[in-house]
Amino acid sequence: MPAPGSTPPTCLQVALPVPVPRLFDYLPPEGQSLTAIQAGQRIRVPFGNRELLGVVAGTGAAEPGVELRRAHALPDAEPVFTGELLESLRWLTRYTHAPAGEVFATALPASLRAGGPLPDTHAWAWLLTEAGITGLAGLRRNTRPRRLAELLEGGPCDEDRLERELDGWRGAARSLARRGFAERIATPAFAHAPAPQPGPLPSAEQQAAITAIAAADSFSPALLEGVTGSGKTEVYLHAIADCLARGRQALVLVPEIGLTPQTLARFRARLGVPVHALHSGLTDNERARVWTAAWRGEARVIVGTRSAVFTPLPDAGLIVVDEEHDGSYKQQDGIRYHARDFALVRGKALGVPVLLGSATPSLETLHNALAGRFAHLRLRRRAGEARPPAVRILDVRKRPLQAGLAPETLEMIGAALRDGGQVLVFKNRRGYAPVLLCHDCGWSAQCPRCSTPAQGTPLTVHAGGGKLVCHHCGHRQTRPLACPDCASLALQPQGIGTERLEELLAERFADWPVLRIDRGTTQRRDGLAKLLDELGDRPGVLVGTQILAKGHDLPNLTRVVVVGVDEGLFSSDFRAGEKLAQLLVQVAGRAGRAQRPGEVWWQTHHPDHRLLHDLINGGYDTFARDELVQRAAAGFPPSTYLAMLRAEAQQVDTAGAFLRAAKAILHEAGAGAMQAAVQLHGPVTAPMARRAGLYRMQLVLSASTRPVLHALLDAALPAIHALPEARRTRWSLDVDPVDLY
Repeated sequence: MPAPGSTPPTCLQVALPVPVPRLFDYLPPEGQSLTAIQAGQRIRVPFGNRELLGVVAGTGAAEPGVELRRAHALPDAEPVFTGELLESLRWLTRYTHAPAGEVFATALPASLRAGGPLPDTHAWAWLLTEAGITGLAGLRRNTRPRRLAELLEGGPCDEDRLERELDGWRGAARSLARRGFAERIATPAFAHAPAPQPGPLPSAEQQAAITAIAAADSFSPALLEGVTGSGKTEVYLHAIADCLARGRQALVLVPEIGLTPQTLARFRARLGVPVHALHSGLTDNERARVWTAAWRGEARVIVGTRSAVFTPLPDAGLIVVDEEHDGSYKQQDGIRYHARDFALVRGKALGVPVLLGSATPSLETLHNALAGRFAHLRLRRRAGEARPPAVRILDVRKRPLQAGLAPETLEMIGAALRDGGQVLVFKNRRGYAPVLLCHDCGWSAQCPRCSTPAQGTPLTVHAGGGKLVCHHCGHRQTRPLACPDCASLALQPQGIGTERLEELLAERFADWPVLRIDRGTTQRRDGLAKLLDELGDRPGVLVGTQILAKGHDLPNLTRVVVVGVDEGLFSSDFRAGEKLAQLLVQVAGRAGRAQRPGEVWWQTHHPDHRLLHDLINGGYDTFARDELVQRAAAGFPPSTYLAMLRAEAQQVDTAGAFLRAAKAILHEAGAGAMQAAVQLHGPVTAPMARRAGLYRMQLVLSASTRPVLHALLDAALPAIHALPEARRTRWSLDVDPVDLY
């Protein structure tokens, strides 16, 4: 009931997925009582001449003098967002200063966002029919249908088990079904799982971390900092097993789709319960099914990428963020949330431990651990008999290079292959070469949609030199036969990408497999897992980008070569040193993870650079502590807090006019003490001045405390949204930006 003297609610307040920071008033659907509708329910409403799916944010008094329209329907009998998740999403709306409707839409799987029903969450299994039992002898031996039929002789098999035990079972099942020998049946939701397998005995360091996590019975953020190969996943597994023993759910976030197959296989083998994936590589129906199973409390362990942080957890017991430093946890368009930070918010609201794991923690997380806000758990030694790899800085100045590789490097790769080991050649640039250049006149191929008269954006050469692709906007064109400026035929690819390295290494080491692993070769479902399975434990060469730097366990990998170290040493981005250090340490950690010793070579033209020697002599911890001191002296995060207004328009003056008007509003809203506490930098042209045909500018806000920064944004944003210039510009606000480009 409304409080005495207050106006009773007369309408529904609905959050709609439109870029307007307000709620919209509607009457309830025909025949529905206002008081029977709950916050968090999905609702279909008319909006202009179309229908939108929104979320009920609450009830309230209608705006005087406005004729209300009636909502069309409620797709569900109960809310999809309740309790903690509803309140956490409201917090995210306030923190990102984003429209509530867009936040709610982001938190829903695509099929539910489009208005689809909550799916059934039963599992599927296959069994032999009577015809299949009698006709089994007539099936040809050593064929997949025969092997599948023999597997089904013991009774119904769920599809997860078939996936584990028989390659190509889906085609075989369709073949048996066409003959009436087998049928697909529904079984209780997620009822099947393999028996748990025992794991190795934890080391003393691992046991101390396991004990500390198990002792936490409420919100307790902890940084698990462990050198690569130290067994952080073992700690996760023990913590999740303890969580399951208490009848609770566990959510595990990983940075890349490529990590989920390996992680899922290990978790399924060890935990003895179904483990469910949630990432963009699944179909819309698959994602909706897992999300709904978690919402119903049926899915007990969920492993997913960034958007999995929105998974409902009615029985939450633990949240794990693996490789917490990884930049992919930050959403760079739409609602610009950080999954790691939102996981901490949800953990606090749920009252459960949140475990952040990394060999190279972000400086923000390390700052919190050093300040005592997070528990700091350390794993300083590799698990088992594995030893850290030896790191060698290779000075390539004045050396003859082939596709960027020094003669000594090529000799080392050959020796490692002859010794039966695997080699990773790491180059964080895909394609054949980053530039196509005319050797006679100096012309180079530039992207027509991302270049400006003052700043060109080169097209990357792909497919052995036959295609030109922009990695920023996706523009593609064929390679010209002659220079468009001087008609010369002397067009030459300049620089090195993964395709060029693959070409050289495949020619040089023709007796061994050479596999390229980058976005181009791993786009298909389970593409990375299939490539790694193809190599197996055989000696061979992996040529890869940062996809391979993230948590993959390659036990036969003995040598790592990093090509292009210098590209990150002299960047204008204040985070460049941190990103490079993390990348070098993570890539180095792939070598020597089993019994065989590992060795890492860093090729560089700057062998005396301080960052490289800090990493070798003191490790990442020494580098990170020094970097924190320098960040504080320079007034950069984590000592300060940033927000960025970005503007994009077809004319640079349009973007600039919007940001200048926004700056004037911010100055006016922040008059007095607030103005002194928040500094405004800009507007300035973005480091990448144009992308996809739009000119880009930015305005950065810097403050010593979060509350004063958010207070200023709260005061100024309504007027900024109302600016006439705002309707002529594509603009966004990014709180805590990690990318200033």
